Amino acid sequence: MKLDSKIPEGPLAQKWTNAKFNYKLVNPANKRRYSVIVVGSGLAGGAAAATLGELGYNVKCFCYQDSPRRAHSIAAQGGINAAKNYQNDGDSIFRLFYDTIKGGDFRSREANVYRLAEVSVDIIDQCVASGVPFAREYGGMLANRSFGGAQVSRTFYARGQTGQQLLLGAYQSLSRQIALGQVKMYNRHEMLDVVKVDGVAKGIITRNMVTGKIDRWAADVVVLATGGYSTVYFLSTNAAGCNVTAAWRAHKRGAGFANPCFTQIHPTCIPQEGEHQSKLTLMSESLRNDGRVWVPKKAEDCAKNPNDIPEDARDYFLERKYPSFGNLAPRDISSRAAKEVCDEGRGVGAAIAGVRRGVYLDFADSIKRLGKNVIAERYGNLFDMYENITGENAYERPMRIYPAPHYTMGGLWVDYNLMTTVPGLFAAGEANYSDHGANRLGASALMQGLADGYFVLPYTISNYLATIPLGQAGKIDPNGPDFEEAENNVRSMTDKMMSIKGKTSPRSVHIELGKIMWDNCGMARSKESLTDAIARIGQLRERFWNDVCIPGEADNINIELERAGRVADHLEFAELMCYDALDRDESCGGHFRLEHQTEDGEAVRHDDQYGHVSVWEFNGVGKAPVKHIEPLEYENVQLGVRSYK
Repeated sequence: MKLDSKIPEGPLAQKWTNAKFNYKLVNPANKRRYSVIVVGSGLAGGAAAATLGELGYNVKCFCYQDSPRRAHSIAAQGGINAAKNYQNDGDSIFRLFYDTIKGGDFRSREANVYRLAEVSVDIIDQCVASGVPFAREYGGMLANRSFGGAQVSRTFYARGQTGQQLLLGAYQSLSRQIALGQVKMYNRHEMLDVVKVDGVAKGIITRNMVTGKIDRWAADVVVLATGGYSTVYFLSTNAAGCNVTAAWRAHKRGAGFANPCFTQIHPTCIPQEGEHQSKLTLMSESLRNDGRVWVPKKAEDCAKNPNDIPEDARDYFLERKYPSFGNLAPRDISSRAAKEVCDEGRGVGAAIAGVRRGVYLDFADSIKRLGKNVIAERYGNLFDMYENITGENAYERPMRIYPAPHYTMGGLWVDYNLMTTVPGLFAAGEANYSDHGANRLGASALMQGLADGYFVLPYTISNYLATIPLGQAGKIDPNGPDFEEAENNVRSMTDKMMSIKGKTSPRSVHIELGKIMWDNCGMARSKESLTDAIARIGQLRERFWNDVCIPGEADNINIELERAGRVADHLEFAELMCYDALDRDESCGGHFRLEHQTEDGEAVRHDDQYGHVSVWEFNGVGKAPVKHIEPLEYENVQLGVRSYK
């Protein structure tokens, strides 16, 4: 495996401009000869399919949902970052770039992050033009609010529905191209393999989730925009259907997987209420603008009504520990601080397995200062959602929150052009690793998805397609031996799972895997816990393949078969996560090794040993993966201790 980041020459602020000028172009009349497959229809995939279709390419877009509108991008709440500096509070492209590098604990690639910050200013204009109803100030200017890890207000939002509104904007653009015939949409199709012809990605294998039919699809280039993998923990803020299958199958075909242990724990989620939940619910980080986080100072007060606990008996622990940023400290730091006070026995809410896992998010001061109507205008749908789930009125009683698995910063390794180590296979949005390092700043996921889809891939894919001779464009034969081999691979795996006829449900295996991962590779990790996890995952995987029960038939609608395939991939991928976490013998961002912390519990990096991207090569199921390294060079920022105090 060769890692060539293809970072353009020139000063940081000129790299993207230079790259665009030097990219090869495809004549508009010739674009109709080329075909593109886009897997995923969220912000990254939907935007990419719409834009490539508008350019004139023949696009096929696949999603496992019944409509692109169901993509998990819809669940994002709080906002999207952009360095517009509408607030005149000192923001700039370079400041957004620096905040992102620092927030990622100096484990990001400079060139990609700067491009993301640079493109951010265009994203807002694009979204407004497509009808996204961003919140506005009284005079009509787009409104901004703050998010964790920044001291400026750069986050554009549509109440607590920003992801939904952005996705609907992209969906409208996609629908237009579908109506024009430039994009063909295939809903309820799950990608199960990547097809390589002479080492180059030329298609995919899918299963029709309604009929069970296995199909082959050929194209000149393949784009994976399939999201993240935090459902490896079973309980997460992700939809239950989110999975790692597309990225993992691509990895097994030769695509390097970068930094899989870099997973984000979101500090603001509704705590688990019981043993039988299938997911956890996100409460937007934007709530921390007006909510204050606290727990009782004394454990004996934890069972009391929070409104009966006097001010001097409350510990506003984020404000105490991180006075410069307070309740807007970055996600990884805020999450660990919440876990710390709960581990001390000062958590609130119902006890699960004898421990109260919750802290308060209190809006009383803001309601007193601004009025209930203002808070309702900013966050009303979030308060309604909280009350529907918990039965508690957050206007009158503090919310209960606790950290939960959320975004994943790791993903398929890509170069500056967003191409993986498999030629012709691109990865976009959360499916790639490129921009966030060891911890993502809040409100940057939507930014990256739209940046990749609207503004980066249209240039880089055209540059790639220009290298394919016109005589070969669109000439891939889906009946060739490589497609047949890939289809047979999918069928044999399906047949094997269906033939076991055991007694263990895929869901029960997933629950057990999630507990192993949360306890051993969650907010805190150690050599001992990770070694234990690798051994236990191997045992669980063996039990799965000997005793899994999948009722029904393969050639029909079969939800348990879908679930089993995804759990099988999680069982293999979880092992890679643990290998990566074990190998990275330092603490950085969301990766917190207990062996590497200061006396007051802050993360300790080892830049001399781990100032690189860890890129893993598949070496067989149950075998240790092969590690490759992309060194990270910082020419425009100075490495330092990440402090928010």
